[in-house]
Amino acid sequence: MATTPRGRKKNVSGEGKDIYKRGEGLGTGPVGSSEGYSGRPQGPGDSEEDRAGLADLFFNAVSTDTSQSQNSSQQGGGLSGLFGGSSQSGSSSSSGSGLGGPFKGKGLIIIVLLLLLLGGGGGLSGLFGNLFGGGTASQGNNNNNTIVTQPHNNTGSNTATPFSSLGGLSSIFGGSNNAYSFSGSGTSSGWGISANTAKLNTEVDLQARAKRTTILGNRKDVFTLMIYMCGTDLESQYGMASSDLKEMVSASLNDNVNLIVMTGGCRQWRVNGISNSVNQIWQVKDGKLHQLEANAGNAAMTNPNTLSSFIQFCKANFPANRNALIFWDHGGGTLSGYGHDERVSGSGSMNLSGIQTALKNGGMTFDFIGFDTCLMATAETALMLSDYADYMVASEETEPGIGWFYTNWLSALSANTSMPTIEIGKNIVDDFVDTCARNCAGQKATLSLVDLAELEKTLPADLKEFATTTSSQIKSDYKVVSKARSATREFGASNRIDQIDLVDLANKIGSKEADELAKTLLSAIKYNRTSSDMTNAYGLSMYFPYQRVGKVNTAIQTYQAIGMDEEYLRCIRDFASVETGGQAVSGGAASPLGSLLSNYTGGGQSASSQDMVSSILGGLLGGNYNNVSGLSGLAGSFLGGSFGRSLDVDETAEYLWKNRFDKDQLKTWTLFEDGKYGIHLKDEQWDLVQKLELNLFVDDGEGYIDMGLDNVFSINQYGVLSGEYDYTWLAINQQPVPYYLMHTEDDGTNYSITGRVPVLLNGKRAELILVFDNQNEDGYVAGARLIYDDQETETVAKGVTELAAEDTIDFICDYYDYQGNYQDSYLMGEQIRVGDGLTISNVTVNKAKAQAAYRFTDIYNQQYWTPVLP
Repeated sequence: MATTPRGRKKNVSGEGKDIYKRGEGLGTGPVGSSEGYSGRPQGPGDSEEDRAGLADLFFNAVSTDTSQSQNSSQQGGGLSGLFGGSSQSGSSSSSGSGLGGPFKGKGLIIIVLLLLLLGGGGGLSGLFGNLFGGGTASQGNNNNNTIVTQPHNNTGSNTATPFSSLGGLSSIFGGSNNAYSFSGSGTSSGWGISANTAKLNTEVDLQARAKRTTILGNRKDVFTLMIYMCGTDLESQYGMASSDLKEMVSASLNDNVNLIVMTGGCRQWRVNGISNSVNQIWQVKDGKLHQLEANAGNAAMTNPNTLSSFIQFCKANFPANRNALIFWDHGGGTLSGYGHDERVSGSGSMNLSGIQTALKNGGMTFDFIGFDTCLMATAETALMLSDYADYMVASEETEPGIGWFYTNWLSALSANTSMPTIEIGKNIVDDFVDTCARNCAGQKATLSLVDLAELEKTLPADLKEFATTTSSQIKSDYKVVSKARSATREFGASNRIDQIDLVDLANKIGSKEADELAKTLLSAIKYNRTSSDMTNAYGLSMYFPYQRVGKVNTAIQTYQAIGMDEEYLRCIRDFASVETGGQAVSGGAASPLGSLLSNYTGGGQSASSQDMVSSILGGLLGGNYNNVSGLSGLAGSFLGGSFGRSLDVDETAEYLWKNRFDKDQLKTWTLFEDGKYGIHLKDEQWDLVQKLELNLFVDDGEGYIDMGLDNVFSINQYGVLSGEYDYTWLAINQQPVPYYLMHTEDDGTNYSITGRVPVLLNGKRAELILVFDNQNEDGYVAGARLIYDDQETETVAKGVTELAAEDTIDFICDYYDYQGNYQDSYLMGEQIRVGDGLTISNVTVNKAKAQAAYRFTDIYNQQYWTPVLP
């Protein structure tokens, strides 16, 4: 078996500080939701509205009477409510770590009835015997959260097998003895195919159209560079625009280079003379910034008309045979596009359709168009730009805050304005990646140069063929595509924007059409570089739904607006439809708290037959999808078109029925003969698991503090997940903090593990980025990234280059009541100053208050929690 992802080194530094919330609720919404579960709606059947709409699709035998466990949240000290307390019914009882919290209410009544029917504790062998293929439960065990039994392994043998002898369990933080790996666990094992980094490709496919820009040669070319600089909080808070302007004025420019900058979108510029209230136009010349337009209007920089007017100004006043346009600000990729104007509240971003409109109205074509922003190196962006430019320079991943380094490549261009565009692009890429490596270690960097003249002619046909065959594969074996999608390099992962590297996806799907698509992409990507801790980033990403299928409608609208081929649209719609159907019938959970408190199995009701699956899919067609994993109202309207025109309901229902994760196998931690606990799954069930993470909660006497998700687990060769836990958690300066694993890079020798910690940085929402690698096994804080409210903008902030000594950090946690309801997010623990040092370690936490469970994620991106670890 393959090994599980590498675990970070545990530097246990003793007992941690107290875990407590402080102050009033922040009103931020769940801070764990970007990769966690918080705020994620439960599946059908969890609300009264859903039960009314799908009444005939789900079991309704569960009583809502919770009177038998009303006192559970007041008993048992630190184990009250969720994981403790006591409750009695008939001749059966639970106490301590048993049924008081997790199984009160509906779940408790079901268990009590089953126990009564089966004749008390001894009848548990009948109830759970099939889980491990037989065996006898020990008599007199009142802990209904465990069973002493004799499991069999996956070979079918019924021989009693002690837990300790099942292959040798490794450390709880991973290790060489782990037996299973998960494609969606955020791990990359190196480049899937040969890396295309730092290789300049000067060849051009014969199908490519002629370049629109004609280079005169012999340094006779005149080059006008247009920098569209929406300063936003990158400037007002961190002076990043000012820093880049200084780099520009430091370049050696001759008279054949016109460097024109439009400024705006910022409440507080740090360069004297730049207005905070209106847009302005400047020229960089003779080492200075010269004002050309004192008032270029006060419309938002994300308004397409503002951009087109800037292009028209440059065309009229600085005619040249070579022109380039560079977007400077935040970026959100295919669905969100460019920019966040801090000054014009509620202006939103400029989506791809808006950029297309601005370029069309601008009336020019460009040598290259660049994005000194995050996430804009997408196939959709490139195809849209191909009508207006010969090349694109952009980043697949979020950019570190320092952005492009302008001085060197501008000076080189000025020395030779006839320089081939691929050499200009190479210089931009090299300067950026090298500067990031020197100044912001640990922050991932990507930048690529794409030949749009080639891509325009070669990509559409191959993308269509790939989409057609992938759609067929989704219908015949969705699991194959789901595993490929989940394992593919993802960008902006914590923001769940569903952008993945298209070459990596094609490589993992592996069809003939996928191979052809990858070759076409790699041919058009003329130069690509990444930071040393980034693999499988080949230069162009693409939207492919998985994390937030409710965004498919936005993709549909975007694709139709920019003229994308409908075959790929049908492909992603088919995928999203099967995923949504799988979520609807699986009975997964919205959160561990809602799941454990309301339902014995840790989730909503699942379909009990193939006929019921068909009925549920029919219900989705009728519009009953309001609470399916982020779908609500019109957000799920893609389902009707997809199921009605492309997917066969009965065939899909049969597939979902045969490929469903059996959450009942997570009901119980089994106590093996040697006194150790575990949960056993067969290979076919492990094959449906995309992710496995440890989820820790702390009972503060009033409710539960969510401490995050980490990939710490141990599974032996027989498919037994260990229930052992050492009660340590990640801390900064001995303060345990909410920590969420983001990604692991591991080529077998070198590795880099990245995680995030929600914080207020100087009073503003942000995330600390933590990195653990070969050179820093104990970890370090690489920087911080601002987090925006979706109502403000859906673009993604650049990373902050570094933290200043005077910066203050307050950790933030999500908080739940004893009924599993999200209450608010709160400050947690003590405020710290960066100047006092930031030390990462693992610390022990209070066993009486800390409770942990494992979260499983299946191929439909549905989630399930185990009971609390014994």
